Amino acid sequence: MASIWEETPAMDAKARVFISYFIWPVLMIGCTAITAFGMARDQGFLYFNIAYVGLALSLFLLERRLPHERAWLQNCGQMMADFGHTLVSKGTIQVLSVVGGAMGVAKYLEPEAGVFWPESWPLAFQVLLGLLLAEAGLYWAHRLAHVWAPLWRFHAVHHSAPRLWFWNTGRFHIVDAVVSIILSQPLLYLAGAPAEIILWIAAVTAFIGMLTHCNVEMRFGPINYLFNTPELHRWHHSRDLEEGNKNYGENLMIFDLL
Repeated sequence: MASIWEETPAMDAKARVFISYFIWPVLMIGCTAITAFGMARDQGFLYFNIAYVGLALSLFLLERRLPHERAWLQNCGQMMADFGHTLVSKGTIQVLSVVGGAMGVAKYLEPEAGVFWPESWPLAFQVLLGLLLAEAGLYWAHRLAHVWAPLWRFHAVHHSAPRLWFWNTGRFHIVDAVVSIILSQPLLYLAGAPAEIILWIAAVTAFIGMLTHCNVEMRFGPINYLFNTPELHRWHHSRDLEEGNKNYGENLMIFDLL
């Protein structure tokens, strides 16, 4: 079935390019705004899930209206495998991380938060600092999973997907997911990050993770130097190791650039 963007090629080609620059920022800002609305009312976890489901539905529709690769719209027979890994790995680990970690460990350490953590900073700057700290661990967990054979055996599950689309965002072996948490979350706890910041990091990571795997045509320009984007992550999933063994960033690209 032809995309509505292809009905009048001359005009729609320009519209397609124009719109492709705004999809990622609009979706990311929208999800962040919904989550912030919930956080301000002590219902952050509920509103995060509302934003997450809304993002999934938006990408499902966009993938059919504005696909990056039309061939990836075809069923590859991996939907149940993707769902199973998401349920067992991402689902279990996120519960342990967000509920057990953010509500438990962070709350336990919260009295010490003022020692290291700049609680007087505006919330946005605290979240950015948290993203930088977490990214240090996430980057090295991802890089080690590519260069160290024992970890690659687990991470290869993620790269075995024959196509990229929003549904296989959570296609990770549980060991792979655990390693990422072990190398990233303790950095936040040791810095004294409060529970709210850890929840924010979990939310942003979830939003960016789904966006990086979606099959939607997007353009980014300078955004590629700041955030992990679908454009960068598709190169990372290349079967050519000269192309694929790069772009290890989870949320930010600072450590790849360094």
